Amino acid sequence: MEEAFKKIIEEIGEDLSRDGMSETPKRCAEAFRFLTKGYQEDIDKAVNNALFSSDSEEMIVVKDIELYSLCEHHLLPFIGKCHVAYIPNGKVIGISKIPGIVDIYSRRLQIQERLTKQIADTILKYTKARGVGVVIEAKHLCIMMRGVQKQNSVMMTSCMLGTFRTNQSTREEFLKLIR
Repeated sequence: MEEAFKKIIEEIGEDLSRDGMSETPKRCAEAFRFLTKGYQEDIDKAVNNALFSSDSEEMIVVKDIELYSLCEHHLLPFIGKCHVAYIPNGKVIGISKIPGIVDIYSRRLQIQERLTKQIADTILKYTKARGVGVVIEAKHLCIMMRGVQKQNSVMMTSCMLGTFRTNQSTREEFLKLIR
């Protein structure tokens, strides 16, 4: 990967022997490995059986989870926040596991639409919840720095499963709680 970054830097016309540039390919490779570490992480290990019996039937919401990802079309970042809710069905998941799931999927080359669904499907798979809702709001540097160059645009995506899809009042409660 370091060699590939050397070639990219040379192709744009930069001098790798210039002061400050000699270690740049190595730093870029390390940064890119970190930004895409979700490919190396295992959801089962991240969840680590942190599922606990519970008689709770009320909505559980974790909101404002910071999110950093790379657009699969331009390899530019998109940055935002993720809100996750679920209604337990006999089990709750450890609270730290939800941001962990968000991180694993966001640290891959992504489109926001798929990311939203992957998070919702995974929460449902592990909790067997009555319903799951996920909303992501993010700013995409591919829109901000190139192309249409719209600095204030925010993309919002949602995935509603189970009772969040079939029961309007459940959906509305979730959306109200994350406002």
